[in-house]
Amino acid sequence: MTADGASGPDGSAGRPAGEQGSALVEFLTLGLLLMLPLVYLVLALGRIEAATFAADGSAREAARALVTAPTEEAGRRRAVDAVRLGLRDQGFDSPAERALVIECSSTPCLRPGSRVVALVEVQVVLPGVPAGLDRVVPVRVTVRARQMAAVDAFRPVPPG
Repeated sequence: MTADGASGPDGSAGRPAGEQGSALVEFLTLGLLLMLPLVYLVLALGRIEAATFAADGSAREAARALVTAPTEEAGRRRAVDAVRLGLRDQGFDSPAERALVIECSSTPCLRPGSRVVALVEVQVVLPGVPAGLDRVVPVRVTVRARQMAAVDAFRPVPPG
């Protein structure tokens, strides 16, 4: 509408002819600028949540695999395999041998009534960040999980 209340010849309400459609462009530009950080945040938090699931599940299964094994050596191999599967399930290719630390409350580790603690650590590299930037700004998040399992008090003691 013009100052006297009439519309222009093309139906516009008093806008100059070159201004049509610029609100749409401004809206899309601002929308994109505001949505990109939000999308990145969702991606980064999703990756960190996957690492949390991987570390927690792997630690629980590693401790359980060790305390249910017939020997300590077999149990440690089973624990490493459990961590490898748990990490791979969530998309992490970290070496399971470095991600897992086992602590025993007694020696030997599988003495009846003792406790076994499995610690799993996963390094999460934030998505889309170049590897060289790691020297300047921390671009990794470390996720740790700790699970304890008790060796059965009535477990038969191995000979020797």
